[in-house]
Amino acid sequence: MTKRKASSEVTGRRLLHWVAVLAVVVLCGFGSVATAQVTVFAAASTKNALDEAADAFTVATGEDVILSYAASSALARQIQLGAPADVFLSANTTWMDVLETDGLVAPRSRSDLLANDLVLIAHGTDAPPLDLAQTDLAEVLGDRHLAMALVDAVPAGIYGKAALSTLNQWDAVAPKVAQAANVRAALALVSTGAAPLGVVYATDARAEPTVSVVATFAADSHPPIVYPIAAVTAGQQQAAEAFIKFLSGRESQAIFLRHGFRAVRK
Repeated sequence: MTKRKASSEVTGRRLLHWVAVLAVVVLCGFGSVATAQVTVFAAASTKNALDEAADAFTVATGEDVILSYAASSALARQIQLGAPADVFLSANTTWMDVLETDGLVAPRSRSDLLANDLVLIAHGTDAPPLDLAQTDLAEVLGDRHLAMALVDAVPAGIYGKAALSTLNQWDAVAPKVAQAANVRAALALVSTGAAPLGVVYATDARAEPTVSVVATFAADSHPPIVYPIAAVTAGQQQAAEAFIKFLSGRESQAIFLRHGFRAVRK
């Protein structure tokens, strides 16, 4: 009887030991899965500045940020299809309006974060300036192309088409436009020399040292370039709100200003 009892006690202790080990392994596993992070869908034109601001957020909070960049139109459609985003940062108000109408933006989470300017760029670092009011762009282009983001869907392309229409140049230039999936793709066409001229945001031109700004479109030639931001209804509300608040703060705003964005006029 004594031997059997001792054997039973040893077996019980071993069982408790392995249960404890298993519990530690499981808890550690869950701990790694539960690491805090926020997923952000953002307009391609914000990449350089937002990368830096997201790194600052991670340093300040310990929370990781997953950044997905594309045209605002493409990102909005992905959110409509159920893509797992916590925050949406659009390059125009229209696509944010669409998601808000669909009930995909968390109530009272939306705000205008940034503003930008629209410019005409040329390949090379020493291209001479152009007077948009006096220059016939179609004549300057000849048989070459003007790089633009998709003019009927992507904000930068929509703004560019509006500006050229205001200048009464769109009809002549339209057949020469090389449309790209987003504004950074349009920038790449000019930076590589595939297109001699392109229409992009001022911040894009600032991020690419191989192009020159040859003209700035007047602010009243196109709708105001405003970047609204909001939490996505199906996302992690607390994480989204924390990230949005950080981007609206002094440290992040200084980063955006350094990259060429402007503060939104209240």
